[in-house]
Amino acid sequence: MTTSIIIPANNEAIWISACLEAVLASERLEQAEILVVANGCTDNTVDIAERYVKLAEAKKWSMRVFDLQIGDKLHALNVGDRHATGDVRIYLDADVQVSNRVLHQIERALDREEAGWASGKLRMAAASRVSRAYGRFWSRVPFMAKSVPGSGLFAVNKAGRERWGDFPNIISDDMYVRLLFKPRERYGVPGTYVWPIAEGWRNLIKVRRRQNKGVEQIAERYGHLLKNEDKGAFDRKQIASVALAYPIGFFVYATVSLIVRFTKDQSGEAWSRGR
Repeated sequence: MTTSIIIPANNEAIWISACLEAVLASERLEQAEILVVANGCTDNTVDIAERYVKLAEAKKWSMRVFDLQIGDKLHALNVGDRHATGDVRIYLDADVQVSNRVLHQIERALDREEAGWASGKLRMAAASRVSRAYGRFWSRVPFMAKSVPGSGLFAVNKAGRERWGDFPNIISDDMYVRLLFKPRERYGVPGTYVWPIAEGWRNLIKVRRRQNKGVEQIAERYGHLLKNEDKGAFDRKQIASVALAYPIGFFVYATVSLIVRFTKDQSGEAWSRGR
């Protein structure tokens, strides 16, 4: 079995080395190809990524780096898919760091004829105090704590990839793909990966607005997929329990939520993940 690891990257010079080093440290993944799809980069993401081609070859993997002029993640994913040859397709954000077993575990989980989707256990990371507090509460929300969200890392097998054509022009590509699969078709593996969240009040608010827009967009365009959602309830009793355990996190999370809900975005800034 061959596994393709598709990594879209837009100005990820700070993150791409750690991402690729973690991927190349993966154990028990024998036949793999890495496709780094740089898109609209104005930094040296491409140069850094190309340094890892020989390291991949030393591992008897193949690796290609694409330098696209269009700065669009969905376009990058589609380009990566067109060049991928693997039976398993792993879609990995360039700022994510995988543990050494998670990719192999995903490959094993998807070694089946029927359609399947898989991801690992997400571990949030943040540098600022406010973002760490936000992450502590957010990670206890039932959807993040009890389901497999696949944020920053998700994969499908060959039959699963046949569920859709090109990635559509949407905000939440991970949510879109996840909802193409029923809960029983989705597999969570024990391996972990580190997913950095936005840093500071301003960026948390900006990213939360975009997340909400992504959810609204899925509901408007692909409402029929919502039957496959498995977020679970988060009632007042549960909220109170988590809030008492993490009061500062609850304050930050609730404040961000309220600001997003009751104010309009007037920043006019281009999208960034706020790392």
